Amino acid sequence: MASADKYVPQTWSAGIRTSFQLALTAYPASQGWQAVLYLRGADAIDVLSQADNNLHVFDVSSAVSTTWKAGHYGYSLRVKRGADADLEMDEIESGVVQIMADVLNLTAGQDFRSHAQRTLDAIEAVLESRATMDQERYRINNRELYRTPIETLKKLRDQYRAEVAREIAKAKGKSLFGQCIRYRLQ
Repeated sequence: MASADKYVPQTWSAGIRTSFQLALTAYPASQGWQAVLYLRGADAIDVLSQADNNLHVFDVSSAVSTTWKAGHYGYSLRVKRGADADLEMDEIESGVVQIMADVLNLTAGQDFRSHAQRTLDAIEAVLESRATMDQERYRINNRELYRTPIETLKKLRDQYRAEVAREIAKAKGKSLFGQCIRYRLQ
């Protein structure tokens, strides 16, 4: 039973404490239900909730999450009660979450720009005739930049500028559909 409002945080940071609680009225913790979050991706991670009256409380310490590998993970949030033959289990939600790498565990020279930002920077470098050798051989959709016509590069630049603008707007919590224009009919 997936809901429109996600119970599980969609982005996690390895090495940072993550805590959230669920109020599942159909599966109260006080009646023996336990919520379990199963994450599968670069690692297999199981996060068990603790009961707090009727609430299911998830609390992952930074010491535990620092060992998690970065990447996209499929998840299944389930509730269970009983054991063995008497086990009852229901799925509450499923989807994909992203675990970001612990910055403390990264080496120097990491590039944190998105694919769109890296591609836009490479296209603009070629258009400004200051591309490095690596940028001159940068691939976009199986095309190499140094062989791409200028008009095509300009179209790609506009496309990637729009994508980068959407990423920035999303990160700031702004509308992804642009400005809202309000008017009144009289």
